[in-house]
Amino acid sequence: MIATFREYRIPSADSKPYIVAYGPDGNIWFCSSGTGKIGRLSLRDDRITEFALPDARSQPIGIVGGSDGNLWFTEYAGHRVGRITPDGEITEFALPTPNAGPNGVTLGPDGNVWFAETDIDRFAKITPAGDVTEYHLGITPRSKPLAPTTGPGAVWFSEADGNNIGRITPDGRIVEYPIPTPDSGPRAIVQGPDGAFWFVQSTANAIGRIDFEGNVTSFRIPREHTSPRGIALTPHGDFLITENFTNIIARMTADGTVADEYPIPTAGSGPRALLVTPGGRAFFSQHDAGQIGEIIVAR
Repeated sequence: MIATFREYRIPSADSKPYIVAYGPDGNIWFCSSGTGKIGRLSLRDDRITEFALPDARSQPIGIVGGSDGNLWFTEYAGHRVGRITPDGEITEFALPTPNAGPNGVTLGPDGNVWFAETDIDRFAKITPAGDVTEYHLGITPRSKPLAPTTGPGAVWFSEADGNNIGRITPDGRIVEYPIPTPDSGPRAIVQGPDGAFWFVQSTANAIGRIDFEGNVTSFRIPREHTSPRGIALTPHGDFLITENFTNIIARMTADGTVADEYPIPTAGSGPRALLVTPGGRAFFSQHDAGQIGEIIVAR
């Protein structure tokens, strides 16, 4: 299959975009970790608008559309969770535990926003009213929980240093499943067309699959030293994957085969997170190039 790209330059220099999200307003939203701003890419006119946080050094990372019609984001260095309306009005909420390092975020099955507290080995939820509850992982010390995604009745997440995939229910019950490959560096995770959860193994150069019983299968990426970071499911039942070190977007079929690789036009762009909109458009962050990319795969 053939792919073409569109790239959208972020106005602020050194923006370092990280997570990208589809907003309740039908636009693409992203966190600029380098400038302490939240960005919005309008899908009507391709214009990017930036909204500065009160603390430019807060390092926003994760962002997701909430059940209240707003966007919710984490501030890793600011140790806060923020809310931004589609018009750009920002509210921030302090966390109960200092130096929590909030990171990846998802909208949970209970309508609350769930996020990883990477630096203190906890997972937390915040209600639309701003009330925070924290849950200690407690099983694997220094596990570094990261990217969460929501599945039926629970949130699934990766533990980058613990080398586990975890699951937490809305009432805080946690189960951790070890990954057989040592030090695999699990990061982004998404539910696949088979109902299982697929995740990148950034230091093992592989994509993992875990079922509801905790059985893990790994599929190695043929090209060496790719450092996969983002993964998203397309409407066609296959996956798009960002290969950070090789500056490539790969397409993987549902049987774990890398079928195509598409070089990104901007060299050394540092592709990170991926998302596919409800309309089937695929966007990704170009962390090192200060851009948001879009890939269009012709079928």
